[in-house]
Amino acid sequence: MTNFTRGQKGKLADLGLNGPFAVTLDIVSGSMEVDVSCFGVDAAGKLSDDRYMVFFNQKSAPDNAITVDLNGPRSTFQVDLSRLPASIDKLVFTAATEQGSMRALGNSSMALGQAATFAFTGNDFQDEKAVIIGELYRRDGSWRFGAVGQGFAGGLAALLKHFGGSEAASSSPAPVSTPAAPPPPANKISLSKIRLEKRGDKISLDKRDSGGYGRIRVNLNWNQNAAQGQAPASKLDTGFLGKLFNKPTGRSGGIDLDIGCLFEMSSGAKSAVQALGNSWGAYDRPPYIHLEGDDRTGSISSGENIFINGTHFDQIKRVLVYAFIYEGVPNWAATDGVVTIEIPGQPTVEVRLDTDSSHAMCAIAMLENHGGNLQVTKLVEYFGGQGKITAHQAMDERYNFGLNWKAGRKD
Repeated sequence: MTNFTRGQKGKLADLGLNGPFAVTLDIVSGSMEVDVSCFGVDAAGKLSDDRYMVFFNQKSAPDNAITVDLNGPRSTFQVDLSRLPASIDKLVFTAATEQGSMRALGNSSMALGQAATFAFTGNDFQDEKAVIIGELYRRDGSWRFGAVGQGFAGGLAALLKHFGGSEAASSSPAPVSTPAAPPPPANKISLSKIRLEKRGDKISLDKRDSGGYGRIRVNLNWNQNAAQGQAPASKLDTGFLGKLFNKPTGRSGGIDLDIGCLFEMSSGAKSAVQALGNSWGAYDRPPYIHLEGDDRTGSISSGENIFINGTHFDQIKRVLVYAFIYEGVPNWAATDGVVTIEIPGQPTVEVRLDTDSSHAMCAIAMLENHGGNLQVTKLVEYFGGQGKITAHQAMDERYNFGLNWKAGRKD
């Protein structure tokens, strides 16, 4: 095993690391809590795609190019560099704390499989709350390792800022009123994001006070960029529809992806909120669920939104959030679709549409009232029509809503 010192660099091939391998961080911090992360950054050293930040609330990158297993003082990252896109030029491994400083560390290390190790201790730092331990980077067509050991005065948020990102601030409850259109999304990353990884995973969110949950935003968004490393043939080939169905994204003949929901009130009343049939719901009166508009072309960068009036959450029993391809041949694998659930004062909950299907309907998540607490469960289950049974009806029967369905269209 090669022992690296601070500032030393070497080619992975020379270390015998020619395939997937483990990067193990052993952080001896005593009672001080330390968070480890891996930042996948571009050639400019910026976190341009937050899916390649792997940490305690996002434990894998796309295609499992990077995964992490957190086990007390030992964190094991499994790295497959061949699965990284060309846009990721460097993987930076970090540690951060909000409780003390890095000078409190004991004998710690970073190991690359059984091939190399970099040892460091608190004696290498002063009052820094974060440290870049080491990095894997591309140079002249090959991957290399560099032992860094560079400290920062701030914690994880300071590291995020260093790599060009910014921490998403918590919002405060809005007055009960018809919600305004959300502002264009900023390039912000929430360090308190919760991603539900597998079907059936769930999270329960306690109310912060007696005023309920405030304005709950359920957002559906998808990848609207051209495929990585592939230049579009024309401007019309770009955007979500061009990627999803390989056809122009003009407003005529476009494919329509919709968000909607089935709901059940505490009173027993049941229905749907969706663009199909112009069932927009209402925010200030029952069902206290409102669909904001309908993006028929996939050209709106903020996606589609459902707003739930969490002040009246006690009157809502459950809400099934779904996405439906209204026109066109389904190709869910190409959407890179994601639903985020934003609740004032709570972590953002993320559910990704990470499996494929040829069916037009996807039940994404269930929001339920459990003793006054909001529970979110990942579903990502697909449904198609068969005979006289529509996809909506098949999903309804699966989750026992018992609605009467008939064919409909949007104006």
